[in-house]
Amino acid sequence: MDKYDIKLIALDLDDTLLNDNREITDGTVEALRQCADRGIYVVLCSGRAEDAILPFVRRLEIAGKEAGRYLIAINGCSIFDLHKRQQIFCRKVEADILLRTNEIAEARGLRSEVYTPDTIYYREETQWTKLDVDLCGLKGAAVEDYDEFLKTGFTKMLVPGEPAQLLDLQRVLREEFGDRAVIFTSKPYFLEILPPNCGKGEAVSWLANELGFGMDKVMGFGDSMNDESLIRMAGHGVAMCNGLEAIKSISDHVTDYDNNHDGVGDFIQKHVLK
Repeated sequence: MDKYDIKLIALDLDDTLLNDNREITDGTVEALRQCADRGIYVVLCSGRAEDAILPFVRRLEIAGKEAGRYLIAINGCSIFDLHKRQQIFCRKVEADILLRTNEIAEARGLRSEVYTPDTIYYREETQWTKLDVDLCGLKGAAVEDYDEFLKTGFTKMLVPGEPAQLLDLQRVLREEFGDRAVIFTSKPYFLEILPPNCGKGEAVSWLANELGFGMDKVMGFGDSMNDESLIRMAGHGVAMCNGLEAIKSISDHVTDYDNNHDGVGDFIQKHVLK
């Protein structure tokens, strides 16, 4: 069984590191702690904001180690150094794109959202905005002059809604903005708008370069389209067996077990720690 020389492991959360109860199982926790003990960086990479990732960092109990000091939030728009307690990398969507996306979405009866590290902001609460707040565990807040608020600039915008409606909106937005924004569905009911040339893979590449090694020493785990650049750019892109076929098709490896059965931990034990 092949063993790989890895210096950094980047991990998506939902449906990858987390089981369906949104928990990291004991076996996977133990494998990642062993990696950190060996000096292998363990970096959680999520579409969630910083404060929504912290509970899972605490679960691993590695933040005090050099190998556990970084997290990547907002699908690669932000890198946070837990030791310095500061953001070390940030990319934002242009304000005119935020305003135009919101205009198009609202014309279709949808509502958009933007993020800070601890709060999700929107014009008004809906069943869909509430779903995101509940999923992320962040505060939600309605903003009276939402259009003016958007002009301050944000790392990403999310439009939640019915999957079929979002697929049509995705097509319209991609045609309008071209390469000025990265647009994809992270879940069927979440459409995300990010800055250009921005994603989990790009953020991990920036961090690896800062740490003094290349992407050939990186192992990245994911399951969905917001993991695409991570799986594609990592030296060892690992798709979850429960992941999308599109992600499996571009991966170097596929786990033997799914997110409910220590898929991540099992793969690491076999190919990194063994």
